[in-house]
Amino acid sequence: MLASTCWAGGVNFAWNGCLPEGGVSSLSSQCSGNTGSIEAVGSFVVSQPRPAFVGNEIAIDIQADASALPDWWQYFNDRACRATALSASFDFRGAPQTSCTDPFSGLAMGGLAAYQTAQTYPAVPSGAPNAARLVLGVAVATPSPLSAGVEYYCFRLRITMQRTTGGGACAGCTVPVCLTLNEIRAAENTGPVERLTNALQSSMISWQEASGCQSAVKNRTWGQVKNLYR
Repeated sequence: MLASTCWAGGVNFAWNGCLPEGGVSSLSSQCSGNTGSIEAVGSFVVSQPRPAFVGNEIAIDIQADASALPDWWQYFNDRACRATALSASFDFRGAPQTSCTDPFSGLAMGGLAAYQTAQTYPAVPSGAPNAARLVLGVAVATPSPLSAGVEYYCFRLRITMQRTTGGGACAGCTVPVCLTLNEIRAAENTGPVERLTNALQSSMISWQEASGCQSAVKNRTWGQVKNLYR
């Protein structure tokens, strides 16, 4: 009897696109306007076939190089300075799909589930005043199969530049911040949930060249990562 193949499951995180499709790990801005947006993309690989995949739960940790989380990074919650500046999408019908694959086929339903800070209940798990945790959820009504060793798109995180400058601006756009894709959970209709935490290439992205981000990045080429799946 042949032994089953062991695949390297894990996650990738990048600005401007899926990491193996040209996404980057660092992004900076002069923060000089209130229009436009920035986008980060998360992707994942399951370690074994998931024949009845129905969705993901995602946790992203945010930490500022400051004593407290800046107003510019206060989202989603009531009275947050930029409550409407953060959104999530799971629609990848216009994505390149050259190295990453769309598991949702435009049928995903989901969004922001929580944005935890030191001031919310429950609070951010670390309790740190300069940190936040973003929780996302996405599901499909009809189960579909996932193959091991294939990198799948998971989410697109969009942050607009609204209220960056001028009257009523929210301070802190220029503060360096690290964002870490802490985990992606891949759920099946029946069966176990796979918890993916390993960084395939990089699970961290840097805003304004935040210190400490690059230390946790695995500097592998995509060719090296594909070798893990053989």
